[in-house]
Amino acid sequence: MRLGINLGYWGAGMDADNLAVAQEADRLGYDVCWAAEAYGSDAPTVLAWVAAQTERIDIGSAILQIPARQPAMTAMTAATLDSLSGGRFRLGLGVSGPQVSEGWYGVKFDKPLARTREYVEIVRKAMSRERLSHDGEHWTLPLPGGPGKPLKLTVHPTREHIPLYIAAIGPKNLEQTGEIADGALLIFPAAEHLEATALTHIRAGREKAGLTMEGFDVCPTVPLAVGDDVNALADTFRPYTALYVGGMGSRKQNFYNQLAQRMGYEKEAAEIQDKYLEGDKTGAAAAIPHSLIDSTTLLGSVERIADKMTAYAEAGVTTLTLAPAGFTLEERITALRTGTEALERAGLA
Repeated sequence: MRLGINLGYWGAGMDADNLAVAQEADRLGYDVCWAAEAYGSDAPTVLAWVAAQTERIDIGSAILQIPARQPAMTAMTAATLDSLSGGRFRLGLGVSGPQVSEGWYGVKFDKPLARTREYVEIVRKAMSRERLSHDGEHWTLPLPGGPGKPLKLTVHPTREHIPLYIAAIGPKNLEQTGEIADGALLIFPAAEHLEATALTHIRAGREKAGLTMEGFDVCPTVPLAVGDDVNALADTFRPYTALYVGGMGSRKQNFYNQLAQRMGYEKEAAEIQDKYLEGDKTGAAAAIPHSLIDSTTLLGSVERIADKMTAYAEAGVTTLTLAPAGFTLEERITALRTGTEALERAGLA
């Protein structure tokens, strides 16, 4: 099992440290460094900055938001980053959510699966440097009846095939991801529930495409915190979990809340959402079961983290992306080094 690191969003208050964290991950042999975007920092700028100041670690978008860019623009960005980084770019895509898609980008959040499939088809075609033409439900290239003509990408990616990942949570999205992508970006993964909540759907998609799981990258992001008091460490992630399970999306359309329900927390997920949407964020955080946080994070000693890494590997994870927690750079670097040590102790390096 390989290790990755997720820097999260630039502008979250730890910008001065993020580059040092990425450089230490590069030195320690981490496989990939991901950066996120929502409605603040954009991922490509951050990734170019990191790539210019690291040597071997891959850089990845987790995610480039589909409503933010025309597919041809995404292909241009991917090809450019792959070229600038010397063949180290991984393209992670996702539809985002209704609030961001419609509120920030002004793009209707409808038919997300069909839009994703069509988007991926255009991006792959453009990155392969074919002359770009497409006649679909959501995009038509070139536009008919005008001066447009099929064009070909002028930038040569370093690699013939840039790995393409999709952020997926729901069963149908996971199945389609298995069918059309090279990897899946997962969130809130519990090792004991991973087969039921994710892998069975991904595997179905692979089978539909006549493929096996061989070479497919199962890549969940897991917060990491090191210390002796597991309960206290878990409590630091209560606001984060409450935000996603309680407030990320509407009452009817919160993918993270639905995931918590599929893991057996139906009653708790409803309570967390009720409190959060009523403005009681403290109450929402307090309503989160300790077991939900503990099963979706890496907390505690090196030995405990190593045991949980083993469980993730046995469940089918191929790249475990860590989000090292800490209030200082020293704490985050310590967490990174602990991740490497735990992987070695588990015999997974």
